[in-house]
Amino acid sequence: MSRDRDPSGRPRNARPRDEYGRPLPRGAAGVERVPDDYAPSGEDAVAEAARLLGERRPFHAHEVLEARWKNAPDDERELWQGLAQVCVGLTHLQRGNARGAAALLTRGADRVQTYAGREPYRMDVPGVVRLARALVADPGQEVDPAIDALRTRLEGEPG
Repeated sequence: MSRDRDPSGRPRNARPRDEYGRPLPRGAAGVERVPDDYAPSGEDAVAEAARLLGERRPFHAHEVLEARWKNAPDDERELWQGLAQVCVGLTHLQRGNARGAAALLTRGADRVQTYAGREPYRMDVPGVVRLARALVADPGQEVDPAIDALRTRLEGEPG
């Protein structure tokens, strides 16, 4: 079977996904996906990622943050990539993959850490870093409260 590709020939995965971002069989009914050409502003990316986290959909929040990362100014790219990785770490926790979660949460926290003194888009970046590191230290924590905690930190509430 050949890979799905966009008009420019880049690989794309058009398979539907479930609420945890797992691929479903072709033709199955999945949840709405972020379009491949989505290019949100920083403010829009934060708001949409927070909304998706409020729906317990960190994989889909990751897709929004990844879309911003691909279109962000150079001096913000590490921030958006790190936030996307933190969301993927939460996705791994939802799926019961503590090892994968630890790897992504650590990478994400390391990337986001460099923005800790700046409060980009009013986010509580130090709170994001503390949350990610706490989840690595204790992967047995409940996932839903962790998702809520990330949402509030993206919205700028300290934690």
